[in-house]
Amino acid sequence: MAYLDLQHVSVHYPVRNTWGATGEVVRAVDDVSFSVEKGQILGLVGESGCGKSTLSRAIMQLQPVTSGRIVLQGQDLTALPAREVRKRRLDFQMVFQDPYASLNPRFSIFSTLAEALSCREKLPRSAREDAVAELMERVGLSPEHMYKYPHEFSGGQRQRIAIARAIAPRPALLLADEPVSALDVSIQSQILNLLTDLTREMGLTMIFISHDLSVVHYLSDRIVVMRRGQVVESGAADDVFFRPQAEYTRNLLAAVPRLD
Repeated sequence: MAYLDLQHVSVHYPVRNTWGATGEVVRAVDDVSFSVEKGQILGLVGESGCGKSTLSRAIMQLQPVTSGRIVLQGQDLTALPAREVRKRRLDFQMVFQDPYASLNPRFSIFSTLAEALSCREKLPRSAREDAVAELMERVGLSPEHMYKYPHEFSGGQRQRIAIARAIAPRPALLLADEPVSALDVSIQSQILNLLTDLTREMGLTMIFISHDLSVVHYLSDRIVVMRRGQVVESGAADDVFFRPQAEYTRNLLAAVPRLD
């Protein structure tokens, strides 16, 4: 049995006009099915507006699905009441695209990470400081800065903080929604290598979302290509990257910048 199994998942919602009247129905995600094995990195790729982020929010149960099932370790998340979903969410965490927007500007880094750690177990104050320091070192940050605030860090450092917060509850599944697209090119590879190392060290299963097929190929074991809310191609990373079957995938590859 796959660790995560998506079965015919659809997310449809009506568009309302200026006067509040319901208009056309948007099929943001339309009959998507794929599975992710334990310990695997699956790359989800497609252009902006193809439904990648909507699907990731549906997996996180932040976006209700119109139909289909999202099965995690044999349990259908879409059938759980909200209270049970909150309990299960410790097992699947998300790294969002914009690290500054995803961090509370009123919370110090200590408060942010201590709160995330306390979701799994309650720790005394002294132990919390040690745990936060260890967490910061794990993502390449200096513990001496734990009482600073998000605006005092660079974009790459903020994304490291967001990653630390995501791994603090010791999840088994990590969703990374375009985690490097808002960063400088020089920092992107550092964050990608950090995610790869954490996946191996912690035995994580990860869904990595991006519009850049070359980045997805660098990280992933398998790739799923989405267009207009549907899966147009999926397979082993090398097969999709070097031997694409869908015309859309070939177009994505053609859009990758090359030094020639």
